[in-house]
Parts: sequence; C-alpha cells; structure tokens
Amino acid sequence: MPTKVFCGRGSVMENKGELKRLGTKAMIVTGKHSSRVNGSLQDVENALQYNGQNYVIFDDIEENPSVETVAKAAQNAVEEQVDFFVAIGGGSPMDAAKAISLLTKNPEAIADAEKRLYENTPMEAYPVAAVPTTSGTGSEVTQYAILTLHSKHTKKSIAHKLFAEVAFIDYGYLKTSSHANMVSTCVDALAHLIESYLNTNSNAYNRMYSAEGLRIWGSRKGALASGAEQLSDEDYETFMHASMVAGMAIAHTGTSLPHGLSYPVTYEMGIPHGKAVGFFLPGFLRNYENQKEVEEVLSLLGFSDLKEFEDYLRGLIGELQITEELWDSDMKAILENPAKLKNYPFSMNEEILRRYL
Repeated sequence: MPTKVFCGRGSVMENKGELKRLGTKAMIVTGKHSSRVNGSLQDVENALQYNGQNYVIFDDIEENPSVETVAKAAQNAVEEQVDFFVAIGGGSPMDAAKAISLLTKNPEAIADAEKRLYENTPMEAYPVAAVPTTSGTGSEVTQYAILTLHSKHTKKSIAHKLFAEVAFIDYGYLKTSSHANMVSTCVDALAHLIESYLNTNSNAYNRMYSAEGLRIWGSRKGALASGAEQLSDEDYETFMHASMVAGMAIAHTGTSLPHGLSYPVTYEMGIPHGKAVGFFLPGFLRNYENQKEVEEVLSLLGFSDLKEFEDYLRGLIGELQITEELWDSDMKAILENPAKLKNYPFSMNEEILRRYL
C-alpha cells in the first residue's frame, strides 16, 4: 500500500507539508454539508492557505457519485488549471476524486468519460490526498473508485487503480455524524473485513489485515449497538482505525458477493451502501462452504455463533424488504458476470443465492 498515512487529532495541519509537495493548485472535492459541519473543510483550507497554495472547491459530490458528476468536476478542474486534489468526506468524495484526477490529467477523455473510465487503456493521474470523515469506506488506502452508472442502474468500480498519495485520519470528524450514518458506514467496514477474509485472494499474509480489523471492530460492537447518539472518543477512534485497516485488507483481495449484491439495492431502493451490504452478510456466512473459516471470523469479532451475529446485525440494520422482481434481476446480474464471482472461492448458483435472504 503506497499511501502515506497520518493518524491523530489535528493531523491535517500538523502534516500540512505533505500537501505542499503535491502541487501548486488544488481542487477540494467534497459534499455540500458534512465537511463544513465537522471542521474538516476548514482544516484543509487552513493548511493550503498556510502553504500558500491556491485552491478551488467542488462541493457537488452526491452520495454514490455518478460518472456525469465526475466529468463535470474534471471539466472545472481543467479550466481552473488544477494539478492535485484533496478529497474530504466518505467514500463518495474519495472515489470521485480519483476518477476526477484521471479525467483532468487526460482532458480529451472527459467527453466520453464512461467509456474511458471503464476501459483498461492506461491513463496517468494527478496526485490525490484523502481526508476521510466516515468510518466505513477505507477508500483513503485502496486503489478503487466506485461510481454510479445510470446507464446500467447500478454502481461499478472503474477500471483504473489509483491510490491516494497521502491520507489524514482524524477521528474527531466522526463526532458530528448521526448514529444512523455511523451504523451504515461501520457495517460497510465490517463487510470489507469479512469479504476479505473469506476470499479467493486471501492468504496467510493479507489475512493479517482482515483478522486485525475484525478484532478491532469487534472490540467496540457493543457501543455501536447501544443506540447512543454520541459515542466515546475511544469508540470513534477505534472504528476509524478499523475502517482504515479494512481498506488495507480489501486493497489486497477486493470485495466479494455481498458488495456485488448490494449495488442494485442501493441504486433502486435508495438504501445507504453500508446498510445494503449488511443485509447480505448473514446469508453469505451461512452458505459459505468452509464453515471452519466462518467460525474464525465470528470468533475474531467476539460472537459465539452465527445466530448471535445475525441477531446483532438485525438489531443494527433491520431486515431487507425487497421485491421479487428486483431480487431476481440482482441474482441474474451476479450469476452472469464472472468478474463479480471471481473473488468467491466456491461455485455459485441461483439455488445458493436464494438462501442469502
């Protein structure tokens, strides 16, 4: 993992020199509200101003950002002569910034952004710095960028792999998050850890990341389930740490079936990504062929058995109410796409998938 990571309160200003070396003019990529409320945007602006670096702000990143939004931002960046990017927020701004960076460095690709982002023709990119403000995606330490494809009614990772140059991990930004958002993002990190551990690409070395992340996440699972609107500083710091380690885990292995199944649910039903992924975790574990490995996962999380895990997760996120039509099309899309099945180490068919719900 080539990303240089700085952890701790005030890490942006404390390490502002890391931004200085990235370029002369930044585009801050973020959403409309949360980065202003939690102070992360102000911290980045202060650091850039201290460094004497110019910047522009693009704050139109929506939840589950689309190719169209990315192309719009890239056109703006080209016009502003931007030469590096600072992503602030959850997975949406961080994933978007990676794609925007690619298109800005290759402005001829903007007019045909979807084709160029999803084909394997190599493209250079401008540097990206990441300031995560949620405890779920891990995008600050992964090479992935997942965008919404309206043309296909789903989300999909772009073909290009791009790590952030530097990431600033400050758990203080979590303190203004709603409990519902904390639950959804933390469940996303949990899914990353489980899907990385139980993966075609898992081995004794990269499982060190997922195993450590599962232990960290499990150590605070009771706090997340308490329903408290405000968690302790230690809780926030632990979940932020778990999210980052989970990102490192999937950087090595990729995700698996729960993520693939979740994308149409998020697109068609508007269910937050982490929550949508979480609905498929119990079925994934229940039907996984190597139950010894499932027991290892549950033990690392501190659950005695699968039923305890299912009861815990159901208490956090509830149960999925999905139409038969959408579920049928979701299963069909997975089974007809070898790329979505390759990280699952056993054979898969419709009969097994139907048992996921």
